[in-house]
Amino acid sequence: MLIAKGFCANQTYIENEILMFFRGKKKDSNVVSVNEPIDTDSEGNPLTLIDVIYTEDTISDDLDLKRKTARLYELIESMTDERDKEIIIKRYGLYNQRELTQREIAKEMGISRSYVSRIEKRVLSELRNKF
Repeated sequence: MLIAKGFCANQTYIENEILMFFRGKKKDSNVVSVNEPIDTDSEGNPLTLIDVIYTEDTISDDLDLKRKTARLYELIESMTDERDKEIIIKRYGLYNQRELTQREIAKEMGISRSYVSRIEKRVLSELRNKF
């Protein structure tokens, strides 16, 4: 008789544990992980919720780049040395010009490539400081 009572108590305990397990699962059934596969794409690869809802938000980066570009052009326009300005514009292809190498600029302006390099470094440093 003791064995039957112990078995009955253990059976009830096990049943309660199973019920608690399923109740706990029911609470979690509304929880969705953004990294768990929800479907497959046309090639059969797993598709997750994060794949569906992710967008590359670059609005703030785009605005920041436009602001910095406008500031750079203001600084270049305010340069007083025309040769320095010409070298920077040609070197970086500003104002829709073709980007030139230091060697091409040197040949076009009749100066050495190393002199173009020194001017470029100096002007970039000045622009960076004013920026």
